[in-house]
Amino acid sequence: MTIESIIGITAGLIAIGTFAMSIREKIKKLPLTEQMNQLVDKKLSSKQRRTILRKMNIQLGGKIKNEYIEKFVLNDRGKEAVFMDICESNEIEPTEDICKKFMNADMKKFRTEYNSKRNNATPPEKKYDQSKESQTSPSSLDNEGQTVYMSELLMSNYPETCNNLIKILEKHHVNYSFIKGTKDIWCRDYMPVQTESGKFIQFTYDPSYLKGKKEWEESRSDVQEICRLNNINATFSDINLDGGNVLICDGRAIISDRVFTENPTKAKDSLVNELSKLLECEIIIIPALKSKDEDFTGHADGMVRFVNKNTILGNERRPDEYKYMKEGLQKAIDTFNLTYIDVPYFETKDSNHPESAIGIYVNYLEVNDLIVVPVFGREEDAQAIEIIHKAFPNKQIETINYNDVAKEGGLLNCTTWVVK
Repeated sequence: MTIESIIGITAGLIAIGTFAMSIREKIKKLPLTEQMNQLVDKKLSSKQRRTILRKMNIQLGGKIKNEYIEKFVLNDRGKEAVFMDICESNEIEPTEDICKKFMNADMKKFRTEYNSKRNNATPPEKKYDQSKESQTSPSSLDNEGQTVYMSELLMSNYPETCNNLIKILEKHHVNYSFIKGTKDIWCRDYMPVQTESGKFIQFTYDPSYLKGKKEWEESRSDVQEICRLNNINATFSDINLDGGNVLICDGRAIISDRVFTENPTKAKDSLVNELSKLLECEIIIIPALKSKDEDFTGHADGMVRFVNKNTILGNERRPDEYKYMKEGLQKAIDTFNLTYIDVPYFETKDSNHPESAIGIYVNYLEVNDLIVVPVFGREEDAQAIEIIHKAFPNKQIETINYNDVAKEGGLLNCTTWVVK
C-alpha cells in the first residue's frame, strides 16, 4: 500500500469521524420540544419514532429504557399523553426543568399526577373516564362542580394559549382534562350534549360545512370512536346537529335554524319534537345567516348565550341586518318572552383567515362560577366585559387573548366541553 493510499484512507476516516461528530452535535442542539413535535407526527412510521426517541435519550443521558423505545407505539395519543407516558414508564420525574425541555412550559399538574401515582394515591372521582395516557386532571383541585375538557390537539397546536387558559382554570379551582382520539380542536361540536338530568346525547356529526374539501372531510372526528376511546356512555341520534348549535338552560334549549338545512329529510315540526324529547327541553329556534360565506357554521353559540331561561346575551342587533334575521329573532323573543341584552361585536376582514371568529364576545367559556371572556385589544372589550359582568354579578369574570385560535373560526365555547 502506497503512502498516498494510506494518507487517503486516513483522511477519509477523519472525514467520516468529523461527519459523525457533527451529526451528534446537531442531535444535541435540536431542542427536545421540537423532537416531541416530531415524535407525535402522525405521518411518521414507528421506526422513525424510535429513532427520534433514541436521539432524545442522548440528551437525557440514557434515562429512557431501551425496552420502552423498542416497544413504543403512538396510537391516537397527543403530545401531553406521550410526555406523561415517557415520564411514568421510565421513572423520570416531570420537574420544572424536564417540563420546559419537553413541553416548553412548566406544567405543575404533571408533577402532581406523577407523584400521586408514585404514592399510590387515588385520583379524584371524575364523571368522565379516560385512560392514564390522556388523563390530566390535577389532583390538587378540589372543586366538585363542572369539569372542562379540551381536545389534546389544543395543547399540541396552541400550547401557549392552552396554558394561559389552564392557568385561569387552576386559579379558580376548576377541574380540567383532555379528550383523546379527536381530529380537530372544536370539541364542543362533536362531543355529546349533556342534558340537565345528566344524560349524554350523541348527535350525528356530519356538518355540511366540512364537505367539499378533502382536508375538511378528513378533519371530521369519528364520534363513535371518541365515545369508545373515552368510555362515554351516550344515546346516539341520527339527527345531524353540532354541539355548538345547542344551548341549554333551565328547561330550554336554543338552536339555530341551520338544523333544518342539515336534516333536509325531516319535517321541521317532527324534528323539533324529537329534539325536545332527547334534550328534555323546550326548543327555541333562532335564525342563522343563510350564507355560509357570512356564517360558516351557523351555530347558536356564535350569536347568543343564556343568562337564565328568560334572558339572553346576544350579538348587538343592527338596523342594517337582513330582514329575515331581525324578524326571526324578534319572533323568538316575543314567543318565549325573552329579554335580549345586546353585546358589542365586530367583524374582521382577513383573506388568510376567512372564517375568523375575532370580534365575537358571546362565545365565552362558562363553568361553575367563572366566565372566561375573549378580548381582542379593541375599545369594545371594556364595554363587552361590563355588560357580561352586569348580567352575571355573582360570577367571576376573567379575560384571555384567544386570537390565534379565533383566526381559525372559533373561540372558547367552541374549544371546550363542559360536563357536570
